[in-house]
Amino acid sequence: MGLCSRRRFLARNAMGVGSVALAWLLRQENLLATPPTMPRHAQSFDLKPKVPPLQPQASAMISLFMHGGPSHIDLFDPKPELTKHSGEDYAGEITFSFIDRASKKLFGSPWQFQKHGQSGIEVSELLPHFASIVDDVTLIRSMHTDINGHEPSIWFMNTGKSQPGRPSLGSWLTYGLGSESQSLPAYVVLTDPGGHPVDGVRNWSNGWMPPLFQGTVVRATEPRILNLEPPTHLKGELQEQNLAFLARLNRDHLARHPGESDLEARIASYELAARMQTAAKEALDLAGESEATKKLYGLDEPVTREYGTRCLIARRLVERGVRFVQLFVNGQIWDTHESITKNLVNCCRKTDQPSAALVKDLKARGLLDTTIVHWGGEIGRLPVTENHGAAEKAGRDHNGQGFSTWVAGGGFKGGITYGETDEFGHKAVVDPVSPNDHHATLLHLFGFDHTKLVYHHNGQDERITDTKPSRVVKEILRNA
Repeated sequence: MGLCSRRRFLARNAMGVGSVALAWLLRQENLLATPPTMPRHAQSFDLKPKVPPLQPQASAMISLFMHGGPSHIDLFDPKPELTKHSGEDYAGEITFSFIDRASKKLFGSPWQFQKHGQSGIEVSELLPHFASIVDDVTLIRSMHTDINGHEPSIWFMNTGKSQPGRPSLGSWLTYGLGSESQSLPAYVVLTDPGGHPVDGVRNWSNGWMPPLFQGTVVRATEPRILNLEPPTHLKGELQEQNLAFLARLNRDHLARHPGESDLEARIASYELAARMQTAAKEALDLAGESEATKKLYGLDEPVTREYGTRCLIARRLVERGVRFVQLFVNGQIWDTHESITKNLVNCCRKTDQPSAALVKDLKARGLLDTTIVHWGGEIGRLPVTENHGAAEKAGRDHNGQGFSTWVAGGGFKGGITYGETDEFGHKAVVDPVSPNDHHATLLHLFGFDHTKLVYHHNGQDERITDTKPSRVVKEILRNA
């Protein structure tokens, strides 16, 4: 065999480890090359499990991110005054995103709300499955970003600031806590087969943190991980020889670069590759799930099958030690500027049953106490109509002044609502919750003081809650 550099060997021959497995191994062992433009850190980073400084209540999180702006006043936040004055002009000030289609005509929800559970929380008829878990959730009705645009609000909700290029929440959690599994990634992203969300891969970026804190994408359709199985001609003894050769290349490479902080002394063992091949394949295989569980998630129905499959995979991943799992939908399906009476129904049909099933399944398995489930987007919708002429084509414009989200498990109280928007659902007016408050509260449940989880970057200490004064919303926690 002719002379071959380590980089060329890695590029040409992944030995069946697969794109996810190989990248994960290199990250885990700090063997990813550092780009020349990235400052080198004196600190050594790894994903070994870490004990948080405070007593944690949560150890894992699943975020069902509904980007596009779910209409809170049609789903979670009933407004009798809005219904009463529907069709009249709104007297307040409104910031429109699309002034050419703007209207100040109040638009009462076309759907009925009813009380559910022992808590009596009012929920729209569009969410019958969510209605069945209200006693297990905290429904926050006073989220706000004060920004109407999708991308800045997504950045704010996901990274703590309304600007791009910062680490996502999943990166902060894996930076602070490491991984509970040495055979699966700490931070997994489950994307939609219809395509990436708005702003694409930046949703799970590590920002200026080292790349080992970046989200690992598992494909939306089979094969979910490419090349997970070794090719037939590389199996067995030949693969072992290739791994031994790679280990020798690494030793030679490290000998030529002594003391470089982003390289470890050696690769501990490529047995981890085999473990990940086995673990990832097993975690993504639903064959062992009961028919009752599959039906719970809606895998028996075409409209819920795809999202239900990802929700079920999310449960299987946290069950196996994955720290943070985030599910996205394609594009901006919740961005109901028009035909809301049709489009909002379709969004709910796709996501309602699987989302509720996830909470029920985690609870039945004793995992909900330590696993946070989050459901929500980056903005809400306005109480006035975005007038497209015919009533069936009416929609709602963006609203970052007030909207709803819900959380369950991991130390959150069940069966409560928190905060209020005004009588028309436009602005958060009682107990408003900002993205930074949300992050501070989550970090508290994971055992961190949000002011002390710090990453040193460009000569200063960075935090996910640096934008504005932030508070832990203790009123919604079981053990504040």
